[in-house]
Parts: sequence; C-alpha cells; structure tokens
Amino acid sequence: MKKSLNLRRLSAFRLWSQLPSLETSRLPDVIMFAAAIALFYGVVTVGRTWFGPFTPSVEISRSLWALPAYAGYSLLRITIAYVLSLIFTLVYGYVAAYNPRAERFMIPLLDVLQSIPVLSFLPGVMLAMVALFPGRQLGVEMGAILLIFTGQVWNMAFSFYASLKSIPKDMREAATIYRFSWWQRFTQMELPFSAIGLVWNSMMSVAGGWFALMVCEMFVLGSRDFRLPGLGSYLQTAASAGDTRSILWGIATMVMVIVLLDQFIWRPVIAWAEKFKVEQVESTDVSGSWVLNLVRHSTALAKIRKKTIRPLSERLLLHFARKHTEEVSDGPSSPVGAWMIRSIVLLALAGICYGVVRVAMILSGLQSSELHQAALGLGATFLRVNLALLIGALWTIPVGVAIGFNPRLARIAQPLAQIAASVPATALLPVILLLLIHIGGGLGIAAIVVLLLGTQWYVLFNVIAGAIAIPTDLKECCSVFHIHGIDRWKKLILPGIFPYLVTGLVTASGGAWNASIVAEYFHLKGHLYTTTGLGATISQATDAGDYKMLIAATMMMAATVVTINRLVWRKLYGLAETRFRLEA
Repeated sequence: MKKSLNLRRLSAFRLWSQLPSLETSRLPDVIMFAAAIALFYGVVTVGRTWFGPFTPSVEISRSLWALPAYAGYSLLRITIAYVLSLIFTLVYGYVAAYNPRAERFMIPLLDVLQSIPVLSFLPGVMLAMVALFPGRQLGVEMGAILLIFTGQVWNMAFSFYASLKSIPKDMREAATIYRFSWWQRFTQMELPFSAIGLVWNSMMSVAGGWFALMVCEMFVLGSRDFRLPGLGSYLQTAASAGDTRSILWGIATMVMVIVLLDQFIWRPVIAWAEKFKVEQVESTDVSGSWVLNLVRHSTALAKIRKKTIRPLSERLLLHFARKHTEEVSDGPSSPVGAWMIRSIVLLALAGICYGVVRVAMILSGLQSSELHQAALGLGATFLRVNLALLIGALWTIPVGVAIGFNPRLARIAQPLAQIAASVPATALLPVILLLLIHIGGGLGIAAIVVLLLGTQWYVLFNVIAGAIAIPTDLKECCSVFHIHGIDRWKKLILPGIFPYLVTGLVTASGGAWNASIVAEYFHLKGHLYTTTGLGATISQATDAGDYKMLIAATMMMAATVVTINRLVWRKLYGLAETRFRLEA
C-alpha cells in the first residue's frame, strides 16, 4: 500500500521537473543539428531537379500524398523570393529616402510597379528566364520566383522608406555628433528603428506570396502551357475541375504550413524585434517565443556566433569607420563617381526612350473601340478598388489597434490573420461566385469581395505594427491624464499609427489593382465569368496573346496610379514626415 502511494506521487509534473533545463541540456543543439541536416537534404534534392532538363508538361496530381512535396516546393520558391525582396527593399528604400532627386521618381515608380498585375510581368519575365536558361528547369523556376517577388516586395519597400523618413531628428543628430559611418547608422539606428514595420510587412509579403502562387505556378503563355509542382498549381487544378474536396485539402495544407511558419519564424522574430521599440518606459507585457528561448540557449549557435558573426561584424564596423574618417579628412570626393552616376542615368534614359518608341509603334495598331472599352474598364475597376479600400479600412483600423495594444490578443490573432491573408481569394472565388449567382449579383459584386479579401490585410498588418510601435510611456501618459475614448484616438492612436496607415493604404491600393486580374475574369467548370473592368481586359488580352491590348491596358493603369500618387499619397507621406513623427 505504501509503495502504491509513492508511485502516485510520481506525477507528470514531478517527472518533468527532473529533466535538465535548457541552460544545461544539449536538446537545443540536437534540434538545430537535425534541422540543418534536413535543410541540406532538401536543398540537394531540389537543386538536382531544378538543374535538370526542362520538363515541358508536368501533370499536377490531385492526390493527397502529393501535398507535402508540393508544399515544400512552394515554400522554397516563396523563401527565395522573400530574400530577393528583402535585399531590394533595403537598397531601394535607402536610396529613395536619402536622395531627394531620385525620390521624386522612385516612389511614384514603386507605386506603379506594385499596381501592375502579375500577368503584365508574366510574358516578359518568363520568356527572358527561359531564354537565359535554355533547356533547363531552372529557367521556369526562376521565372516563377521573380513573379512571386513582384507580389511580395512593394509593401516592404514602402514600409522601410516610410520608417527611414520618420526617424526622429534627435537620433539623427546623435549619429552626426558621434560621427557614425553609414554602416553604423544603418545597423545601429536605421535598421533597428524600421524593424517592427519591416517584420509585420514581411509577414504580409509572405502571405502575398501564397496569394500569388495560383498565378505563378500554372499559366498559359500563347501556345505554351507552363506548370510547376506546388500548392498553387494544385489549388488551381482543383478549382478548374470543381473538386471541392481537393480545394479544402490544399487550403488545409497551406494553413498547416502557415501555422508552422508562425511558430518557428514569425513569433520568434516578433519577440526579438520588441527590443527595438523606441520608448523610455519598458512595457510589462511583452511577446515571447519558445523557439527564441531554444535558440538563445543553444551553446553551438553561441559558439558559431562568437567565432564567426561577431568578428565579421567588428571588422565591417572598423572598416567603414576608417573609410568614413578618411572621407571626412580628405574633403570632397573625386568627381569620377558623379560622372559614373550620370553615365548610368544617361544609359537608363536612352533605354527608356527606346522602349517608349517601341511601345508607340506597337500601340499604333489599336482601334478606337478597343481604347474606349479599356477606358470603361478603367472606370469600373477604379470604383471597385476604392470601395474595397473604404470597407477594409472601416474594420481593420479598430481591430488592428486592439491587437497591437494587447500582446495576449496578438498571440491569438496574429496566426489567424496570417492564415486569412494567405488563403488565395481565387480558391474561394468558386464558392463566392456560385453563392452570389444564387442570391443575385454575379461577378460584379464578387469582384469587390475578392478585392477586399486580397487587400484588407495590408492595412491590418500595418496598423498592428503602428500600434505596437507607439511608446509605452505615451500610453501611460494618456492613462494618467485620463484621456480616453475619442480624445485618445485623436491625440495618441491616429497620430501614432498614421505613417503606418498611409503605407498600408498605399500597398492595399496597389494590391487591389493587381488583384483585379483574377477578380474580374474567372474560368469555372468550362465556363468563363467576366465583368467590365481593366483587370478583365488584361486577363483576356493575356489569354488571347494580344500584346497590344495588354500594353495599352497596363499603361492606362500605370497612368492612373501615378496620378493618384501625386495627388494623394505623396501629400499624405509629407504629412506623416513633418507632423506625425516621434520627436524628443
């Protein structure tokens, strides 16, 4: 009897407490080593396929057993596209923020590029990549990755640019007084200050990558049919066949991958980025991550960091510091660099002029009836885009602020928002379309729903980032002085999130124009559903191989976006830079 009583005392909690802690165990090192081996095996396997001969026609299986491999292929393409997007973001945003002459052209150009649909990039990008890697599967894969890149990069670049423009003057003055080199400013001031916005927009970019998969992994270009194994092609094949069971299994697989990414990537990164929050009073409720704790307690990673990363960063810091000192002591730099920049600009202008002449020659064959049809489509799409923006802003602003102000709520809502943002609206379009046809409304209303599903998340993620970035001391100040309700929104919340809100609206607007190509033109069970709109015009021209109409419709969209940029977004960015910024 006594022995059985002792056995009962051996509860699961007592057994767990006897296990070694993270500080003393080798479990983190074992997990990291196993993950590195699995990653190496995956890279070797994919590399063998990508560098192999080109497969002209790939049969996309709707078997459940093919889903793990398809998910791995899609995740790898999204990861490579994200790395390219991050590099582009840091370079483009930095140049646009610190070069006023270039800024006047780079920001409108960025707005135009994010608004151009993926299908408009598709012919040139894919043909160029196939010609660059003839007879290799790598050409088609790189084409798909670059198309995913065009769906990921723009909101990250806008976020980084807006963060650099809103850095407080006292921080810049401190960097000048201590004679920081550009590398020190970048790593110790600019990148940390923009970390929160960049992290949340990175999550939105990856979600946009999942959204773009259905276009990038399976498409028809003239007489050639390009198919790549992946979740996007799986969902598109299932949607075209009306296979609801396969659509649900594909979406379930995508949701599972997104949840794993949230646990192993985004939640640790969010918890790590909390230390870059600009505030004088530390928040009592901060984000946490078991994966981040595991990484921090890995002795192997600590040794690698000590032996490689830390010496390399110190050498870079010393190198750029010496270079900065030499530049200051030598005075103005040689005019050779300025002449090189001017030569590059002249070559770029010459290329642009040549392109304009070629486009003018192509467009000379268009008829007035075709232009009239495109103009009507432009007006219809313009109304749908702005209606979707208005509806999205009405609910994302209060919900985003609530999530950003409550870390406990953020831990629950963040993965749910990622899942909702990542599920392609085109996968849901058959259900939405059939429901609206049954109720009454058709594709005209369904297109607005699809635009809303594809773009509202840009506003939500940026509002969450803006709410998180509001300093804790300002929140406590409002509480001390009993500023609540509407006054709290007017004096703290809206001014605090304003730069992030502008970025969210800009990227949502571009995303809405981009999403119009799938919202206004859809194939379902052998039937074509279309409505008046510029997106439908572009999709129809792509299917028919009518490059004249494709170029004309894309140029009309670009001209509209540039006009909106100059009349609306540029003024709002100027207001965010001058009035709504943190200053000491």
